[in-house]
Amino acid sequence: MIELTEEMASAINSSFPDGLSMLVGTASKAGMPDMAYKGSTLAFDADHLAFWERSHGQTLRNLAENPQVCLIYRNPATRFSLKIFGVAELLKDGPVRQQIMDRTVEFELSRDPERKGIAVLIRIDRILQAGQVVQAR
Repeated sequence: MIELTEEMASAINSSFPDGLSMLVGTASKAGMPDMAYKGSTLAFDADHLAFWERSHGQTLRNLAENPQVCLIYRNPATRFSLKIFGVAELLKDGPVRQQIMDRTVEFELSRDPERKGIAVLIRIDRILQAGQVVQAR
């Protein structure tokens, strides 16, 4: 069962303001990896993360081909870290897209004035801390 703890959700939700944008790893259908910082990453609910994909770049192309994703959070000051694995869903419209956009940090939205971004909703399948699985679906 997956249920983000308050500590996990708080760390994720404050990552951008704390200067600790989360790192998102994706791979193409052929397996070519890519990593990108996503400042809009947020804890959407107890078992989902989300981010606003405004760049329409390699991350989006990879997720369209292969929804498997890995996210890394690390705070060197507190030594708190998370590695989160999941499956992404791309939302181009609808109420969940709107909810994610409404919760996205203003700095990220200001870089997408026409709101052409795509909401990415990630079902969390596994959470690791210090190399150990602490939660799994």
